[in-house]
Amino acid sequence: MSRARKPEWLKMRPPSGERFTEIKSTLREHDLHTVCEEASCPNLGECWSGRNGPGTATFMLLGERCSRGCNFCDVETGGMDPLDPDEPVNVAQAVTEIGLEYVVLTSVDRDDLSDQGAGQFAQTIREIKTRDPSILVEVLVPDFQGEERLVRKIIDAGPDVIAHNIETVERLQWPVRDRRAGYEQSLSVLEQVATESDAYAKTSLMLGVGEHHHEVYQTLRDLRAVGVDVVTLGQYLQPSRSHLEVADYVHPDVFDTWGRVAEEELDFLYCASGPMVRSSYRAGELFVEALRREDLSIEQARKRART
Repeated sequence: MSRARKPEWLKMRPPSGERFTEIKSTLREHDLHTVCEEASCPNLGECWSGRNGPGTATFMLLGERCSRGCNFCDVETGGMDPLDPDEPVNVAQAVTEIGLEYVVLTSVDRDDLSDQGAGQFAQTIREIKTRDPSILVEVLVPDFQGEERLVRKIIDAGPDVIAHNIETVERLQWPVRDRRAGYEQSLSVLEQVATESDAYAKTSLMLGVGEHHHEVYQTLRDLRAVGVDVVTLGQYLQPSRSHLEVADYVHPDVFDTWGRVAEEELDFLYCASGPMVRSSYRAGELFVEALRREDLSIEQARKRART
């Protein structure tokens, strides 16, 4: 079967500029990694620059190798390294040196650890907030195999946004994700975040892996039903020939339609939807814009009570 050709709207520009160089230099100085680089994100330069608001950099905790083998992901699998005890402090120092107002913390999966890395996440959040409580912290966490006590560790550390990606529709979970993941398990993590914390709950969907429109709509309904506030939708791009093939390239107009459905019909706080969108795409800018639309201050957002 011949591989589908990438359409014109998927052309990427290489990252550049003074801000990009500054952030990359600081990361290397502290021996830190970002998922922006590790996962070959096409929006790296745009997010780091923060031209229309607070820039966003996504730090990858818990090492460079993942304990799972999802068929869509470009992060290396296996050969797990011990945790770096200095990582929380190093990340916090880098965040303050760079002058980030909004930071995203994510990680590989670490099923090999007794707490699956939840403690390292929590300590990093606290280190950042101790240095500057005004910095907004978003965490993009694994499913922790659905263990509520580990999700609670994240909640107790006090991040502003807690994201966990459901990745795709229910039917395609296992061809796309590792079999230790699952639709209901991810929904349960998101529901715990939505019901037990004041943080905003966020998730992401990839399109172009073989889903049908009615399945996307049902997934959005399921997410909203458990209290998810923010959703992002982007085009799946095959990292290499050994990864899952692209089923189809979704036209930008379709992404625009899903964005309107999510915000206007299903009442998500905001939906970033487009071929090049990824889960942390312009996260700081879009979050602040959404709060302004809702006439909420950052302080009100942190204390926001769900009904």
